[in-house]
Amino acid sequence: MQVAPRRTGEWRISPAIPALANLTLAALWLFTTLGGWGEQAFCGAVGVADQGCVDGVHNAVLVSLAAVIPSVGIILVALLLFRPRRDPDRLSGMLTAAAILWVFAEGVVFLGGHLAQTA
Repeated sequence: MQVAPRRTGEWRISPAIPALANLTLAALWLFTTLGGWGEQAFCGAVGVADQGCVDGVHNAVLVSLAAVIPSVGIILVALLLFRPRRDPDRLSGMLTAAAILWVFAEGVVFLGGHLAQTA
């Protein structure tokens, strides 16, 4: 990973930085949604959770898929196709857009879990 000047007054960030951000955000989303962190955080201890709250968290996870699926698609296109990998600016832009979608998906799960908790 590096940050290096390309021209005077211009800096280039290595694509490894947004790639690692995407990996970290994907792991966080997976643990939150599939690992039970969301239900435990918003609905209480395991085994004594309110079923309405759990259903609300599951609905939030389903809504967050609207951001997760495009994010995964962007990452796969960016890393598997030759043209985006050869253009560092395009690759960084695509990986950054995917990271923004991961953050949005996490926000949807958080907001949905909070609404399920208060309902």
